[in-house]
Amino acid sequence: MIVHCNGSIFFVVETGMKQAIILGAGMAGIGAGLHLLKRGVDVTIVDQTEPGRETSYGNAGLIQTEAVEPYALPREIGKLFMIATGISNDVYYEISNLPSHALSLLKYWWYSGPSQYGRISRAYASIISRSTAEHAPFISEAGAEELVARDGFRTFYRDGREFEKGIANAKRLLETYGLGSRVMTGRELMDAEPHIQISGAGAIHWPDTWAVKDPGSLVVAYADLFRRLGGKIVRGEAQSLAPSGSGWKVTTVDGPIEADAAVVALGPWSPALLKPFGYDIQMVRKRGYHMHYRSDTPLNVPLMDMANGYVLAPMLKGMRITTGAELTKEASLAAPVQLKRAHKAASEIIPLGSPVENAPWSGTRPCMPDMLPVIGEAPKHKGLWFHFGHGHQGFTLGPATGRMLAELMTGETPFTDATPFRPARLF
Repeated sequence: MIVHCNGSIFFVVETGMKQAIILGAGMAGIGAGLHLLKRGVDVTIVDQTEPGRETSYGNAGLIQTEAVEPYALPREIGKLFMIATGISNDVYYEISNLPSHALSLLKYWWYSGPSQYGRISRAYASIISRSTAEHAPFISEAGAEELVARDGFRTFYRDGREFEKGIANAKRLLETYGLGSRVMTGRELMDAEPHIQISGAGAIHWPDTWAVKDPGSLVVAYADLFRRLGGKIVRGEAQSLAPSGSGWKVTTVDGPIEADAAVVALGPWSPALLKPFGYDIQMVRKRGYHMHYRSDTPLNVPLMDMANGYVLAPMLKGMRITTGAELTKEASLAAPVQLKRAHKAASEIIPLGSPVENAPWSGTRPCMPDMLPVIGEAPKHKGLWFHFGHGHQGFTLGPATGRMLAELMTGETPFTDATPFRPARLF
């Protein structure tokens, strides 16, 4: 049964689940919380910081329906050589940090093979194609329309041969997934973006992607909606999670709370939390950086510089540069090498003023070796649910995978086959 109340849609679902604790107040946690609330579950979100202050804050702000295929580990000799020698700005690493990634990267390389990657991409496309559709009602109900631009984004090519490859890939995505795009010559790009200083070989415009002018503020708006709908957000330590009778309990600043179910939505911190419960989870941890720059000549639409591995996006705080992947240890100090390279390259495209912040922001993307998020009940613990591993697309996917999780938890049939995302595949 569907019930409408104060502009919001609620689903009346017959389920034995009455309460749920969600650990993590990022987009994944908030998205799942909203969907559970709408199904009649009493939800408390627990985090040690305010909503949307971690990876959900630091991304490029794109809700990417066009990203139907996840980021695979390159297998072409030329690309691997560029990464290994540090020529490419897509990936950066220190040799001393690689041993800690060895097993995860080996699995990542295997899953990036043609046969495995095709299967993975089909599953991935089934959830990311729902991203804007699942964000849309939350944006409306949260009153956050002013934060979202629906003008798409562009991939920018400096080199003619790479541009031709990009055009061929866009054609393949149209044929495979029905994904629309528009090829732009360098002249057309400069007409569309009057402040651009170089035309390059051209660009591809992806019209169905949405751009958020302040990602953290959108998560906060969703969190405010969550509270208005009856949800609770409290400060607490996820490490206090423990079984309690037939359910789970967590210690918060307001005292202990208990629930029928607990959801781990802690992104890159999820494996450490789950290890004491007997789950040894491999994860590829990709650190990324961003910084805002004052600019009197901003872009109209976000742009990804394909040759230099960063996204340049107009935000409320200024022009944000968001970098690619740095393979690092959890405790390693920030090393914004990619950001410095990206700033130099971006300054060739548009004039960039002084930085807004004194130091760059950095955060970690939680990437699973098979590139698929983990959604479902823990194999060995009833009432313990996983919702993490969204890689580069947690901000995009949170509401869509949150819906899948809520459907699984309340006994509904998921909107698409949930089998590829089940936690049991990891063990």
